[in-house]
Amino acid sequence: MNSQTGDGPPRAALIAALVIAVGAVVAVVVAAALLQRSPAQEPVALTGVPAPQADGPECRTLIDSLPEQIGAYRRAQLVDPAPAGAAAWQPEDAGGEALVLRCGLDRPAEFVVGAPVQMVDAVQWFQIEDQAGDGRSTWFTVDRPVYVALTLPPEAGSEPIQLISSTIAQALRATRPDPGPIS
Repeated sequence: MNSQTGDGPPRAALIAALVIAVGAVVAVVVAAALLQRSPAQEPVALTGVPAPQADGPECRTLIDSLPEQIGAYRRAQLVDPAPAGAAAWQPEDAGGEALVLRCGLDRPAEFVVGAPVQMVDAVQWFQIEDQAGDGRSTWFTVDRPVYVALTLPPEAGSEPIQLISSTIAQALRATRPDPGPIS
């Protein structure tokens, strides 16, 4: 029997209905996957720290040029009132600690003549390990017109320092490091 005799719907209508049904199922599966993959992020609360240059033009330029994504970390909103010159990124899976950047800080007291620095993408960094022993570390730029600190959780790896170094190298001019005297 063929579709010309009136025994059932035409073949083209069956194919169209099947395509629409499969498309709807795919759309539902994709939407469900995206909703599970992207949980709502809570704003990050940051305490204020002395940052006398955080409202300056260098920090505004840097904050405006920061990336939305750093590896598996996504830029997060800060709880109001947010400190000036600060930014944070949260892990996309909503577990784990945030990356925190602060601009316009005072020179770290530990950065003295002879302190070791590391060069990453034309930016000199001075590292301070967290005294709590939880594996976090804070890296300070020491060759820019303002001090910038990036605090990393232990699981962050080296990608954040590399990406932020690239941004800093483009946003802030290099200056000669000015370590403090040895006490």
